[in-house]
Amino acid sequence: MRTLILAALAWMILAGTALAAEIKILSAPEALRAAKAGEVVLVDIRQPEEWKQTGVAEGARLIPMRHPEGGAGFVRDLLAAAQGDRNAPIALICRTGNRSAATAKALADAGFTRILDVSEGMAGSGAGPGWIRRDLPMTRCPVC
Repeated sequence: MRTLILAALAWMILAGTALAAEIKILSAPEALRAAKAGEVVLVDIRQPEEWKQTGVAEGARLIPMRHPEGGAGFVRDLLAAAQGDRNAPIALICRTGNRSAATAKALADAGFTRILDVSEGMAGSGAGPGWIRRDLPMTRCPVC
């Protein structure tokens, strides 16, 4: 009986942790400021051909959402960028915010607790003009 109670308690704690995940929207300028201050891990989840075409947001880690090793490879690389901390604030950026929103939800389901969605993306969307049109700092893709 005690084992059953402990198992139920552990499940409730884990379920509560998953429910405690927060996904917040961040503008491109806010993401730049937070990344420069070391307050977030900024991750560009677009594909290498997109990085090569436009360049990348200054300070962004490059981890493609469609990782060559699948979801496990993506999570592994993301955890490495966050120094193994699922509670580290992670800001996701893609082209227009669609992929970052979907990835943010998947990360929340995977136990990450502080996810930020740069919903205007690199090219802009209904959420804002985007990193590029705002003329925020960019770098050439170092791996393309």
